[in-house]
Amino acid sequence: MHLQVAMTTTAWILVAAAAIVLLYVFAGVRVVRPTSRGLVERFGKYRRVAEPGFHWIAPIADRLFLVNVTEVMMNAERQEIITSDKLNARVDAQVYFKVKSDEDSLKSSQYNVFDYKVQMVNLARTTLRNIIGTLTLKSANSERGKINTALQQTLREETQHWGIEIVRAELKEIDPPQDVQETMNKVVKAENEKVAAVDFATATETMADGARRAEIKRAEGVKQAKILEAEGEALAIQLVNESADRYFTGNAQLLRRLITVERSLQNNSKVVVPAGSELVNIIGDIAGVLPIPARIARVASREPAEHVVQ
Repeated sequence: MHLQVAMTTTAWILVAAAAIVLLYVFAGVRVVRPTSRGLVERFGKYRRVAEPGFHWIAPIADRLFLVNVTEVMMNAERQEIITSDKLNARVDAQVYFKVKSDEDSLKSSQYNVFDYKVQMVNLARTTLRNIIGTLTLKSANSERGKINTALQQTLREETQHWGIEIVRAELKEIDPPQDVQETMNKVVKAENEKVAAVDFATATETMADGARRAEIKRAEGVKQAKILEAEGEALAIQLVNESADRYFTGNAQLLRRLITVERSLQNNSKVVVPAGSELVNIIGDIAGVLPIPARIARVASREPAEHVVQ
């Protein structure tokens, strides 16, 4: 009986021991995701880095601290900053950073700085005050790129022993006081209206100049057309006169004399022809044309040297 009880007690002890061992083993199981890295400490002393995957640490003796190595965005929180022209500007910024995944950087992010996220925010706020405090409100609004570059450079220099990489820093907002904002809006509106008025005046002047040039071109075209028309008419008249002088002067005079003779004979007019004169020339004098040679006159008249025509 006593032997049976002893065996039962031993069995329970073994089962309990096995359960404790299993619990101890399962208590030390750790899984590290790809987005993190682990730092293993044994009794408060750094031991190793735990890469992504399955790990087992000794419970009670070891501790595993996970460190996020993905890019993190932190708001620098809105704050009021006095610019160099004595205006209160409300400023907000964002900082993008990540912990480097190498062993030294992981150790630095945990052992060289107490809480890098909190200190990053405070450092960004202080840096913004130092940068914007040396600028006027107008220059701060127009030089955002320079402010971002200066902020990023300062943060990199100050956090290089933290094991952190500053990806970028951006000035999110910089708002002037309400009354200054209203004044600036009025100034911008006035400038835009001025530019629009200048553009309208320039466009109107351009249109007027174009219309004037078109009228000048049209007048020059009409003038040139009239000149060409007058020159054409003058040339035509000149050609007609030259042709008349060359081909029709003698014939026309002769025709006129003959017509006059014919009319004189039809009306039974009496013409006294002096001796030695040609009838045709006498009649030509009456018609107001130049005399023609005697040979042509004799052919035309066929009359005696002195007679009376009835």
